[in-house]
Amino acid sequence: MSAEPKKAHNFIQNLIEDAVTKGEHTGQVVTRFPPEPNGYLHIGHAKSICLNFGIAETFSGACNLRFDDTNPEKENQEYIDAIKRDVQWLGYTWAGEVHYASDYFDSLYYFAEELIEKGKAYVCALSADEMADYRGSLTAPGKNSPYRERPVDESLKLFRDMRDGQYQNGEMVLRAKIDMASPNINMRDPILYRIRYADHHQTGNKWCIYPMYDFTHPISDAMEGITHSLCTLEFEDHRPLYDWVLDNITAPCQPRQIEFSRLNLNYTITSKRKLKRLVDENFVDSWDDPRMPTISGMRRRGYTPESLRTFCDMIGVNKAGGIVDMGMLEFAIREDLNTRAPRAMCVMRPLKVTLTNYPADKTETLVLPVHPQNPEMGQREVTWSQVLYIDRADFVEEAPRKWKRLAPDKAVRLRGGYVMTCKEVVRDASGEIAELRCEYDPATLGVNPEGYKPNGVVHWVSESDSVECDINLYDRLFNHESPDSDKDGDLTDHVNPESLVVLKGARAEKNLATPRTDLPYQFEREGYFFCDQELTAKADKPVFNRTVTLRDSWGK
Repeated sequence: MSAEPKKAHNFIQNLIEDAVTKGEHTGQVVTRFPPEPNGYLHIGHAKSICLNFGIAETFSGACNLRFDDTNPEKENQEYIDAIKRDVQWLGYTWAGEVHYASDYFDSLYYFAEELIEKGKAYVCALSADEMADYRGSLTAPGKNSPYRERPVDESLKLFRDMRDGQYQNGEMVLRAKIDMASPNINMRDPILYRIRYADHHQTGNKWCIYPMYDFTHPISDAMEGITHSLCTLEFEDHRPLYDWVLDNITAPCQPRQIEFSRLNLNYTITSKRKLKRLVDENFVDSWDDPRMPTISGMRRRGYTPESLRTFCDMIGVNKAGGIVDMGMLEFAIREDLNTRAPRAMCVMRPLKVTLTNYPADKTETLVLPVHPQNPEMGQREVTWSQVLYIDRADFVEEAPRKWKRLAPDKAVRLRGGYVMTCKEVVRDASGEIAELRCEYDPATLGVNPEGYKPNGVVHWVSESDSVECDINLYDRLFNHESPDSDKDGDLTDHVNPESLVVLKGARAEKNLATPRTDLPYQFEREGYFFCDQELTAKADKPVFNRTVTLRDSWGK
């Protein structure tokens, strides 16, 4: 008997808990996460991972990682390695060794012959077009294949000939013999095996016939002793076939398939085929481009496993479906980082400031908290000197009403430092502002000035004791809520041209010369930023990716 489960918080946990209470389920709960290794995992897979591993943990069970590797032409080892890495990064450990559907190819073949021998399957030589024509429609029944009544011995011989390479791609398939008039088109003699001459990443060229997913899925589950096969809703109509396969072979057990709604996130696509297109056509740099909704892309952007698990818990598990707002995902990462991310100052677009009344040969060490709400995180040191940088966005020559930053003859406090007043604007030969000459008030370190009020607080760095860095301002990849729903256009028409803005020559406080690589920083007043290790190594200086802004700018 498994341990007492935690309080159920979704309908699948309720179903399992009810079965345990009634004595209908008395063994260990065993689930599985069964990705096809034909691309990188995305945020939708994160929901499935959290559900399958979470159910197993809740009921003190086990969750297998099994690769559905029945289509070798689209699969490779890179995807396998990436998927394993993503599951582990999210904080989950699969039971035992990694499983592959190809581990069961011998058994699957054996069960296929069992169906033939029982008169439940036959070899069909209809072409793909003919088969589609015979299948019928949602309103019209299908027609029996002229090969449907082949003698068992003939189908058995032909199937073995298929296995032995005596036919070419598309010449023959093995089909289940169910019901061509079934209202469920999936039950109209579906294909079980097809011919494919392709080297397989696990089995090499041992096989030239490969089983279809609807045949492989239930048998693999049964071979592994899966008790609850959790699938997204598009497989609900496939459940009768799942059960039919297991009912008609000598299956070692009978798993229960339960469906739940997949994650649909606005401003996003979660089709591996479409994501691969974005990579192949260079709309993004790679599968782990920080704009991609892949788990690896989100990791590189600075999302934490805790934030993704929280997000998956927030959206819940149900059958209703619907569209989840991207803002909810961004809220999850902000909430996580707000409490944990160390603070730092980084000037994105530096504007030189000279303190004319501060000695050129003097510096001061100012002490700031690493996190103002978490004193246990310690303190950090920054250098105050005559020449500083502030962000160009924090200065205007003609201040609008309620302007809370620097302007001529206006004063601001520099974060953690003194108050200064702008006295002069210096321009370069082209007329652009090149420098601000200001005066600082030496009596204002940690205290309010007397006789005047600062116009706000801005962040800054010292010219002599800051580090140059590059900033990648990542934003949503698409500027359309449903980028692949445009019937008159293409999803690539809605790629956001501002999804990546690169800022060269930013300046960050000296503590970021060797930045942390385990957690983003909050760049004060700017957002959350994560050091990109790959780009940093190439640039020989820190490169930071914006994880998320401090506030939801899209909702305004």
